[in-house]
Order: sequence, then structure tokens, then C-alpha cells
Amino acid sequence: MPDVTIICPDLLLCVCVCVWTQGILERLNAGEVVVGDGGYVMQLERRGYVKAGHWTPESAVEHPEAVRQLHREFLRAGADVIQTFTFYCSEDKLDISGNVPNITGAQINEAACDLAREVANEGDALVAGCVSKTPCYATSRSETDVKAIFKKQMDDFLKKDIDFLIVEFVDHVEEAVWAVEVLKTSGKPVGATLCISPHGDMEGVPPGECAVRLVRAGADIVGINCHLDPMTCVRTVKLMKEGLEKAGLKAHLMIQPLGFHTPECNLGGYISLPEYPFAMESRAMTRWDVHKYVREAYNAGIRYIGGCCGFEPYHIRAIAEELAAERGFLPAASEKHGPWGAALEMHTKPWVRARARREYWENLLPASGRPTCPSMAAPADNYGK
Repeated sequence: MPDVTIICPDLLLCVCVCVWTQGILERLNAGEVVVGDGGYVMQLERRGYVKAGHWTPESAVEHPEAVRQLHREFLRAGADVIQTFTFYCSEDKLDISGNVPNITGAQINEAACDLAREVANEGDALVAGCVSKTPCYATSRSETDVKAIFKKQMDDFLKKDIDFLIVEFVDHVEEAVWAVEVLKTSGKPVGATLCISPHGDMEGVPPGECAVRLVRAGADIVGINCHLDPMTCVRTVKLMKEGLEKAGLKAHLMIQPLGFHTPECNLGGYISLPEYPFAMESRAMTRWDVHKYVREAYNAGIRYIGGCCGFEPYHIRAIAEELAAERGFLPAASEKHGPWGAALEMHTKPWVRARARREYWENLLPASGRPTCPSMAAPADNYGK
């Protein structure tokens, strides 16, 4: 456990200051829960700093104050890891996305590392340097060219001495394996998360086999991120765990799913939904949905638990609150309202005071507020079912 300063003796109402002295693998090897941060590109797009669809991270250079603020919100909510805002930060992706002239991938990578480190040090969190899939893989399938792109990003991260590396948002396990092989040369711990469904990657490689390939390539942590809702992602990680156990391999498990309900499970993920990307609010997870997801993930043996697109700071706070007993503390962001809406006990209306309990929120079935809202969408057929 971390060293903890207790501000309030009651665990359910306490806010603690944690002093971490260990790296990501030391924490996970000790059986500790690591809370990840949330989604950046979608939140920053909504705030006016990122181009929708292309999602490139040049705002780390253009608007560092916006990125810094979101980092701080995730940290205050309870995140133990701050990821660099470097999603899609390869030169080939920046070129085809109409990146701002004269801003290079190296500039973005280095600025993002500085921002993440600055904020992580405010709470003694870890910094993860992140790489994602490349257009080069889709167009050439050249192992040499793709690996060169990953190495260039890795070298930028190593100049800033990040704590560990993450491969994320990759839907072909072959490309993820190539990324892991490159990142392992850094000597840093490596996590690898795929954006795939229980059906497997885009070539039909099952999740269990994907996990085996990633671990054999050198990944220390494997799991799922983005594209599908939390419960679907938990199912996929369970399949990865089963594959590793059958192969006699061990790795830590990680999950950072969407913050949206996407029951229309398909290989293309949420980008095939008619609401993507500008009308996803009606599918947003409540904090109580997050509590249920977190408990399911923890019970499945997953110890690195965070979120991706759609996960806002209050969702990360919900993760920290659900795992307060396991972690031994609550984040500062819980100080105002208390867990499970305890602050509602002070409300002037008796029917609102009656909601200051866990059972009410756990059993609530939220309404959409839209009388003609469809219960399900019909995703494009070309993505598969």
C-alpha cells in the first residue's frame, strides 16, 4: 500500500494524500489497484481544442493550458497515471489530418510529456507515454516502416524520461506486436491495449490469442481500450485472461473502455453508430454505471482500471470511490459530496434527502428524456456484427 496521510478517520468520508514511491509494475506486482485517467480527444474537442474525427493532439503545443487543466482534473479525481496527450501523434497521421503547419510530431510529443510530468508531480502520479495505430500500417503493412514510426515516438518520450509506455487504440494485433517489440527496447515497462471486441481483432484473431502474442512480444500489461462500452470490454479482457492462462503465460490486466453505452456490439465499434461523433451524450455512462463496471472489472482480476473516450473526471472519481476500500483512501474530488451522494442528506427536500444512499442509485434506471428515442441503433452492416 502507499504511504497515506488520513485527513478524516472515517474511510468512507476521508480524503487522503498519497505518496507513491514505486513504479507501475511494482504497484501491480504488489496487488495494488492502479486508477487510470480518462479520455482526452473527445473532451478537448467538446471544449473547442481538437478536430473531431481526426483527433490529432496538436493542442498540446497550441493550447497547453487546456491540456494541463484536463490532466489536473483527472489527477484530482483520483488517477494514478497521467497519459501523455499524444494520440495519433505520428507524422503520417498528422499529415493526412491537416495538422497545423510547422508543428511537428516531435514538438507535440515533447510538449505533451512536459505537461503530463508537470501535473503528475503535483500528485506523485506516474507518466505514461502513449503511441497508437498508424495510417502506415493500413496502407503498406510494412513492418520496417511502421516500426520506424514507433521508434521515433519512443525516442521523443525517452528524452523526457517517462515512467512507462502504452500501446493503445490498435485494432490489428500484428501492428500492436510490432509496437511492443519496439517499445521494449526502451527498458521501460510496456502496456498494450487493443480496441477490439469479444469477436477479436480486424483479422478475426481471438482476444485470447491476441493477448498471448502481445505477452510473447514483451508486453508486461495487456488489455482493452476504447471502441466499446465497459461491460463489453470487461468480457473481452476476460477472454484475454483465459488465453494467457491456457498458454501458461502471466501478465497484468488493464482496461480503459468507452464512457458510452454501445450494446450494438460490432467489430467497428462506436464509430459506426449514427450518433458518432457529435451526438454521443445520450449514450453517456452515469457515475453509477461506472461503479458497476469497476466492480465487475476488479472481480475479473483487472487491476489497472481507467477510461477512454467519454470518460470525464467525474467518471474517474467514481472509479476511485468504488475502490476506496481496496485502495484505503478517497481522492480530493470526493470531499464535497461524499460517496454515494451522502451530501444529499443536507438537502431541504425530504424526497431528495431519501436519495442519499447507495441502494437508490444502484437500482435507478435513468430515463433518456426523449419520448421518441430509439432503444437501439442499426450500425452500418459493413462493420460486421
